[in-house]
Amino acid sequence: QVHLVESGGGLVQSGGSLRLSCAAFELSMSHDVMRRYVMSWYRQAPGKERELVATETADGDSTNYADSMKARFTLSRDDAKDTAYLQINNLKPEDTAVYYCNARFRYNNNTLWGEGTPVTVSS
Repeated sequence: QVHLVESGGGLVQSGGSLRLSCAAFELSMSHDVMRRYVMSWYRQAPGKERELVATETADGDSTNYADSMKARFTLSRDDAKDTAYLQINNLKPEDTAVYYCNARFRYNNNTLWGEGTPVTVSS
């Protein structure tokens, strides 16, 4: 069974940057876990619904971003490390949220979620 673990969140001042990580682990300790999945990032701000930040296309050739996040957010991945990333630049207080990674299995669309990593942006 594959597990996702996010990290990299924290308290940052407005205008700062963070790189969030999402590591994929399989209890059988097999390699090349993340290669089987299409990765996305979501966030959930206090009192709000979870919203999509960025998602890869199925062929992996491009990434789609929420309109309000195109300029400052970048999803990337390193399959050799079984890790996906979300780079966030010029952070704003409204970016305060818990950020979750999501993995969709390429072969049957089953999805996995991590526990989230909180980001707090001070003004």
